[in-house]
Amino acid sequence: MTLFPLPSTSDPAAAAGDESGKRAEQARAVCLRLLTARARTRAELEAQLAKRGYPDDVSAAVLDRLTQVGLVDDEDFAEQWVRSRRLNAGKGKRALAAELRKKGVDGEVIDAALADIDAGAERTRAEQLVRDKLRREKLGDPGDRDAENKVTRRLVGMLARRGYSQSLAVDVVTTELANERERRRV
Repeated sequence: MTLFPLPSTSDPAAAAGDESGKRAEQARAVCLRLLTARARTRAELEAQLAKRGYPDDVSAAVLDRLTQVGLVDDEDFAEQWVRSRRLNAGKGKRALAAELRKKGVDGEVIDAALADIDAGAERTRAEQLVRDKLRREKLGDPGDRDAENKVTRRLVGMLARRGYSQSLAVDVVTTELANERERRRV
């Protein structure tokens, strides 16, 4: 049987290094657990580590290593976020940029992620959202201005909450409302 000597506790430098290593390992485990649930930005992970009381130097070292091995990549996160939120939630450019800023993504990374969305694509997505909602709306009589205004306000508000500009929202809603009335008349 081979016996290994226990580390000396009389050497404070060795004890501090060992403690720092334990904290780094714990911080890495926290980050990996968080990344298992979903992709996260570096800023989100930094905030979680700070909330749990990890020192900045330990957090920076752990996050640098996770970035180096490709587990933390803000550019990739932003591209995936934009693709997912446009497809599933119908978000416009403005809302997507705000969400990414809130998650701590750098402005240049946000601009790069949103560069693929042109005005035509944004308008097409807004039209699709309005068409889907209009199919379930009761429009009332063609001469009933109150009912039409109510539907218009509701649809413009829906687009505004999703980050579309007011002028685009009003234009899309009025056009699609006229198209839906025409479709129902036939």
